[in-house]
Amino acid sequence: MKKIFPLIAMVFAVLIAYFIIFYKKDKPKIAEQTKEVSLVLKKHTDAFNNNIDSIIDTYLQIKNAFVDADTATAKSATLLFISKLQALPIEELKKDTTSIYETAKSNLEDIKANANSLLTQTDITEMRKDFSMITEMLYPSFLTTIKYEGKKLYVAQCPMAFDETTQANWISNSNEIVNPYLGKNHPKYKAGMLNCGEVVDSIYAK
Repeated sequence: MKKIFPLIAMVFAVLIAYFIIFYKKDKPKIAEQTKEVSLVLKKHTDAFNNNIDSIIDTYLQIKNAFVDADTATAKSATLLFISKLQALPIEELKKDTTSIYETAKSNLEDIKANANSLLTQTDITEMRKDFSMITEMLYPSFLTTIKYEGKKLYVAQCPMAFDETTQANWISNSNEIVNPYLGKNHPKYKAGMLNCGEVVDSIYAK
């Protein structure tokens, strides 16, 4: 019995060691594979997501035009922006719930209303105010409702966008601050406040 007991103990120890090695080695791989699969799952069709990307790209054109105080380019980009909004296959959202579809549709109408208002303005400050409202309707309202699946974006905020006291946000594809409300050609600050603001949020597929 004395000779058998150490042998049993040794076999038991080997089994425990094997279990520990197997558990540490293989389990993370399984978890990692599961996580990797979950990352590529998409809720929307490619057509829907491509259209959203195009809408964002056109929004960024408007934003960049305001950085340069270029009202003509801002308006031409806004016209294109409206056409992109109208081309979005919003009916696809009906496969989710009625509330998601109706909320997204209402957001789109508000965004288009402010975009159309921007086209009627002759004063750049009023145009920028409409741009601010477009931004607010895009995020968090619209992009959160549809569960945005595009490239990472940043939400930046200027604390003195209007009358030096009213804040306003904008969306950017970079975390670099380039302010569309004060811009490069502000009548008072010139380009001195071009980098005024900070990133306050980010938008990405979750």
